[in-house]
Amino acid sequence: MNRRSLFDIDWGLLAPVFVLVTLSLTALFSMDFSLFKSQLIFFIIGLFAFFFFSQTNYKTVKFYALPIYLISITLLIIVLIIGVETRGSIRWLDFFGFRAQFSEILKPFLAISFSAYLSYGNNSSLKTLLLAFLFLVPVAWLVFLQPDLGNALIYIFAAVIAFIVFGFPFRFFFSGFVLALILSPVFWRFLHDYQKQRILTFLNPNDPLGLSYNAIQSVIAVGSGMFIGRGLGLGTQSGLRFLPERHTDFIFATLSEELGIIGAILIVATFAFLLYKIFKIFREQDELFCKIFSVIVFSLIFLQFLLNIGMNIGMLPIVGVTLPFVSYGGSSMLSNFILFGILNSMNRGDSSRKVLEIK
Repeated sequence: MNRRSLFDIDWGLLAPVFVLVTLSLTALFSMDFSLFKSQLIFFIIGLFAFFFFSQTNYKTVKFYALPIYLISITLLIIVLIIGVETRGSIRWLDFFGFRAQFSEILKPFLAISFSAYLSYGNNSSLKTLLLAFLFLVPVAWLVFLQPDLGNALIYIFAAVIAFIVFGFPFRFFFSGFVLALILSPVFWRFLHDYQKQRILTFLNPNDPLGLSYNAIQSVIAVGSGMFIGRGLGLGTQSGLRFLPERHTDFIFATLSEELGIIGAILIVATFAFLLYKIFKIFREQDELFCKIFSVIVFSLIFLQFLLNIGMNIGMLPIVGVTLPFVSYGGSSMLSNFILFGILNSMNRGDSSRKVLEIK
């Protein structure tokens, strides 16, 4: 039974989020107070966004699915035209001193549009699948052009998981997989040189001071934490800045070095509980739109968790994916809180219907 009180919030859904944010703030405080202060502000803004969307009628948001999709595409195009370039990537827009990454912020709204489209179709024909794929292609392509391979892959794989749960025949996915293998040389040509090198060095990490440096330093940081860790702020790889992007892409390695295997297990266990709560909400939904949206939320959190930790421990190539609620960044924090707010709104509506049922 869900524990609900203030504003009919599922606090069981928020509890693991608070644990993850606390770990994030702890790590950032130990490395840079300015990062800690910014992340704390992002957290407070994210909480307000969560409470706002959790009290919103999701059916009203669903009604605007098409305008939301068109506005999202427009914003992604604007980012490519006038966005701020950082380290060769154009992913951000500046607003009065604040920098927003729309490939992150738009995730919950595109999830609404995608869920609405599939629920309106309500059939598992090849035509529906192809149209849904065409719905996805502009988004993934515009994100890829930034370039942001990590988020482009997350969009694609989250959609594929939604397709599977929706009930499209397995033969469609097998045919698509074979087609993807055939076209893989074409996809390879579209990758940037550094993206190709990341994949090649993952398969053969033979350049410890060059292309393999990030991956090797991350694995060293994770291993050096051993059982109880070196202590907050005492990590050598992160503290001495051998570990790149220690506050964003590689914050799991930072926490593993400082808190040891105990901290790493705590992070994994917290995500496992969070994913279980989302899956439970999915199972309780009766409306197809809500089921699809719940699956997408589950997929987005699971894929980011899997890719981020996988690349931190050297099991997957480095693709620049943040760890939800843990990595530093306001856009990611805000996006995830909006996702959970809408999910709570659906769950709240579902519980209200159950109270009115007469059996």
